[in-house]
Amino acid sequence: MINKDEVYKIGRLGKAHGINGEVSMQVDDDIFDRTDAEYLILELDGIMVPFFMEEYRFKTDETALIKFEGIDTMERARELTGADVYFPTPSSSSQDGEVTYAMLVGFTVIDFNNNKKIGKIAYIDEQTINTMFELTDGTLIPASEELIEDVDIDGKTVTINIPEGLL
Repeated sequence: MINKDEVYKIGRLGKAHGINGEVSMQVDDDIFDRTDAEYLILELDGIMVPFFMEEYRFKTDETALIKFEGIDTMERARELTGADVYFPTPSSSSQDGEVTYAMLVGFTVIDFNNNKKIGKIAYIDEQTINTMFELTDGTLIPASEELIEDVDIDGKTVTINIPEGLL
């Protein structure tokens, strides 16, 4: 059984595309640029279900068209509309160890200066020149690589050297 601790959200499925079971996906992460994937994990009725991909292609930078194995009709593809799409979280022992901002949603932010928990990351705002972590209480914290002291994938924490006076 796949646990939500073992995955991170990369997008959401949109409408069926064509009659052969292809479905569109809004992509929030550049995972396809960095690694090959044989399968994606869809959340269906609260259950994490792996779906193997036959093929995928990008329509735009944010939209992909995906053909899953066993989904061969428009009707079957429509059943997947609105499903959140996840990718396995790399363990701390993964070979490249590369971590993206999207992986950090749900992680707890710890202040490097006093080791206090600040809150959980609810959203990553990458729309401006300065990427920001938005916490569940609405607090915004700069997500600058220069300020991030440590990322603990297994412990789901991000330790940040928060500038004095920010909080």
